[in-house]
Amino acid sequence: MKPVDLSLTISESIPSFPGSPTPKFIDWSDIEHEGYNLELLFLSSHTGTHLDAPFHFVKNGLKIHQIPLNRLLGKAVLIKLKKPKNTSITKSDITSFEKNNGKIPNHSSIFFFTDWQKNLKKNNYFTENPGLDILSAKYLVSKKINLVGIDSPSIDLGKDESFSVHNILSKNNILIVENLANMNKIRSLKFIFTILPLKLKNATGSPVRAIAL
Repeated sequence: MKPVDLSLTISESIPSFPGSPTPKFIDWSDIEHEGYNLELLFLSSHTGTHLDAPFHFVKNGLKIHQIPLNRLLGKAVLIKLKKPKNTSITKSDITSFEKNNGKIPNHSSIFFFTDWQKNLKKNNYFTENPGLDILSAKYLVSKKINLVGIDSPSIDLGKDESFSVHNILSKNNILIVENLANMNKIRSLKFIFTILPLKLKNATGSPVRAIAL
């Protein structure tokens, strides 16, 4: 099986969510003076391809370092829905997928390919992105989904400033992965995934190395 890297490369030029700091790579040591190269990193814990812990939106929610490993790898379902700007992923989109491909089992991990990642360098990337609507989020809650991933910067529509879907999923202990890349390279509707966040104590999120097999 050939692995597919689903992660964006983090650099000082990666677009950042409005209001979040731009990453900085600060040279600290070099071979000429200290005998080794070393840099300091300054960045949001939600930079690039990243995992949201429930604690991001829930006061007593699960934090990044508390997430069990068995929730971060396993079998996944890929739902391909090319969505234009400001367009919701609906409950009907999900049930139509199920009608054609079989019911999604409870406790599954679901990844949505919307083809929005191609707009990463555009000004509307963070403001007009597709995302789940409230009814689709509640439907996933009813199926006790483990994890939801998407190739846009947010699981919510860009214009939803109240983060409705984040709140629904987080309150029900559902993990969220955002800013996934290269999802067009996944050829099957079912695949094996691995999401590897840094084990940051008490953090709301972490950049991840996301991989599909």
